[in-house]
Amino acid sequence: MQRLTSRILRTAASYSTSTTLLNHASSSCVVQKQSSRALSFQPNLRKLQEIAIPGDFVKWGSLGFFRTSRFATGFAPLQPKPLDSIMDIERVKDRSAEDIASIWDDYHLGRGHIGASMKANLYYLLEQRAADCRYFVIPLWRGSGYTTMFAQVQMPHIIFTGLEDYKARGTQATPYFTVSFHKEFAESKDLVLVRGDVVFTSKLSDKEAEWLLETVQSFYLNDMRYKLVERFNKETHDFEFKDVLQALDMPTL
Repeated sequence: MQRLTSRILRTAASYSTSTTLLNHASSSCVVQKQSSRALSFQPNLRKLQEIAIPGDFVKWGSLGFFRTSRFATGFAPLQPKPLDSIMDIERVKDRSAEDIASIWDDYHLGRGHIGASMKANLYYLLEQRAADCRYFVIPLWRGSGYTTMFAQVQMPHIIFTGLEDYKARGTQATPYFTVSFHKEFAESKDLVLVRGDVVFTSKLSDKEAEWLLETVQSFYLNDMRYKLVERFNKETHDFEFKDVLQALDMPTL
């Protein structure tokens, strides 16, 4: 399984090229580190099922996405951000997939957003599996414990929020982290560009969000891990959260 393209520091000349080909996506929010604390996960998934699983994905907000500080004081719709508003598609269409991925990664460095890429066949596998199993839970380790994140995967978008927030507010829960997959180069370059935005910065850091994106994809793209996703969605009574912890080499608290 191919992992997400790593975001690495590049030369100033390369960064200059990327900013020429990509429009500026502004972000004024400052990432705040949340103090480490363990939030207990309630294994009673039947109780979780009693909360209406959102049938209308758009209730979580319009998808796209960029940060807005309005999330600090309550829910506000996310603003759509199509690929052609970020990248000059015409100017890069004749470049190689490697060049486009490199430009995409460079552009997102230091901007408070996550840029990544993946092979088209992996995207289509993720799309196929997400259509059958839309929901999953991911433990996010923080110091001496973990907080549990609830992921809703409806391609070409993924939304993460805290499980406790979702259990308390359902479809009105504020998204912590949103992801959009751009397929414009899937057929011609075998490349899908991925953009992630932390919209609730007091709840989640950029590094944590990047880890969440890689981890949720690993559960959908790895055959053995995907069995846990299927169990969570289709055989809830047989689902054990400790199996997720074990898959991630995390201790059972």
